[in-house]
Amino acid sequence: MKTQTTQSFTSIILGVLAAAVLLIGFNSFVIINPGQAGVISILGKARDGALLEGIHIKPPLVSAVDVYDVTVQKFEVPAQSSTKDLQDLSASFAINFRLDPTQVVKIRRTQGTLQNIVSKIIAPQTQESFKVAAARRTVEEAITKRDELKQDFDMALGERLEKYGIIVLDTSVVDLDFSPEFSKAVEDKQIAEQRAQRAVYVAREAEQEAQGDINRAKGKAEAQRLLAETLKAQGGELVLQKEAIEAWRQGGAQMPKVLVVGSDSKSSVPFLFNLGNLQE
Repeated sequence: MKTQTTQSFTSIILGVLAAAVLLIGFNSFVIINPGQAGVISILGKARDGALLEGIHIKPPLVSAVDVYDVTVQKFEVPAQSSTKDLQDLSASFAINFRLDPTQVVKIRRTQGTLQNIVSKIIAPQTQESFKVAAARRTVEEAITKRDELKQDFDMALGERLEKYGIIVLDTSVVDLDFSPEFSKAVEDKQIAEQRAQRAVYVAREAEQEAQGDINRAKGKAEAQRLLAETLKAQGGELVLQKEAIEAWRQGGAQMPKVLVVGSDSKSSVPFLFNLGNLQE
């Protein structure tokens, strides 16, 4: 009986030891998946050296691993600023970024969670970067040179976040708003420009119509001049013909009943005269 009790106790002890060994064994390594990076903390203190994807050995029972997502993250951050001409300007930026896997230990020590990174680092640095970009230009330039505004913002934000282990991949301006006063001024200016353009168009149209009238008048005058020259030339021919007929009559020559006078180079129409009528 005593022997059976001893054997049962021994079996329990061996089972506990086996379970402890398995627990320690499973707790002695960690798997980091692709798109992740880990930080080992031993007794609450972060150890140097980030854990990249793969299997890693860690001290059992006294260590913990914080895993960070190092894939692309996207957050929308609002920002406000004043332009060079002291106009209020507000914007909303969509920021695509990721954590530098080699810098996750620093991030763990200084910021902790991803939520802290967004609220304590990315949001205020976005605000400061927007102030830098907006202060370099007037509010009108912020509209007409929006691409340049974004380039200045991207450069300022990238430089500021890089030292925190945050890599900015891309930004986009979701919204860009101006003060009501400036919006009204822009609207009034556009209306005035449209009216001015309309006035220029009407003036050009009137000028073209006037020029058309001048060209038509010139054409009509030229036609009248040519007609006068033609009539003048034909009138001279008639005088010559009349003088020839009169000389013929005085000479007593027998004239034909009909005289056909050919045309000159300026007229292709012949002249017919009934000479019998002239003799009578």
